[in-house]
Amino acid sequence: MFRSFFRSRRWFLWAYGGGFGLLLSLYVQVRLTVAINEWYGGFYNMLQRATEHEVAEFWQEMVTFAEIAFPYVLIATATAYVTRVYAFRWREAMTFSYVSKWQTVEQEVEGASQRIQEDIYRFARIFESLGLQVVRALLTLIAFLPILWGLSSGVDLPWIKDIPGSLVWVALLVSIGGLFISWFVGIKLPGLEYNNQKVEAAFRKELVYAEDDKINYGKTETLVELFTGLKFNYHRLFLHYGYFDIWVNFFEQLMIIVPYLIMGPGLFTGLITLGVLVQVSNAFSKVRESFSIFIANWTTITELRSIHKRLKEFERNIGY
Repeated sequence: MFRSFFRSRRWFLWAYGGGFGLLLSLYVQVRLTVAINEWYGGFYNMLQRATEHEVAEFWQEMVTFAEIAFPYVLIATATAYVTRVYAFRWREAMTFSYVSKWQTVEQEVEGASQRIQEDIYRFARIFESLGLQVVRALLTLIAFLPILWGLSSGVDLPWIKDIPGSLVWVALLVSIGGLFISWFVGIKLPGLEYNNQKVEAAFRKELVYAEDDKINYGKTETLVELFTGLKFNYHRLFLHYGYFDIWVNFFEQLMIIVPYLIMGPGLFTGLITLGVLVQVSNAFSKVRESFSIFIANWTTITELRSIHKRLKEFERNIGY
């Protein structure tokens, strides 16, 4: 899965040169995000004392925001395009690496067409997308942790205000707690995804055979039997995703109000201004989202784990 792309002379430039370019673009995006967070402080402080400022100052702030936001949009768009191409190159490397091994295997390998065509595509696409998010999360943490640590001086909540960097510790604790609960709630999902792909493969295989031989394959009773198994497995999967989604949606909504619960009292006592509150809300959100990157992508991670399991099984079958 990895050596066909990262240990190949043919793909060396794409694997490492393309990867470096993506890292650089992510770094620039994070720096622009920090600049927007700093802009929030001044802008909302101005709104809090709007009568003390002129309308021209408001429009100047809009121009400043545009100077930060527009480059971010262009860079993010270019990054998304290069990421898609990068994932496709990875897929190409894996595909022909597997094909060369598979062609030398004499015995039949179950689900070979699906592994080579679909699973490789999904693996490269998901891994690249998820990998990009993880790197962005790490860079965001590096940039925003010092900011959030400094803003913690505005906390005016008992028991918390005396803890240095309290906002950072709160973000870390709720993220670790959320990750543990997510793992517990979604513990059965990878196995169900794996089983789902097996029954999908059996149903698809019968249809493919029927394209060339409708006399011996593709009979209604056979397809009904296969689809019944497919339906049963999907309903189990939907049920388990149902209660997992309840937890994730509850967690996300709760995290919206956490910074306001912590910083709100300081606004009323005059310890902080509205601009600082908005800065804290934005910085806390960035740090907490970075800490919680695996919670937000748990469904995708579950799918990736099931694909990885199937590809490893396929590699063993073809002696890779």
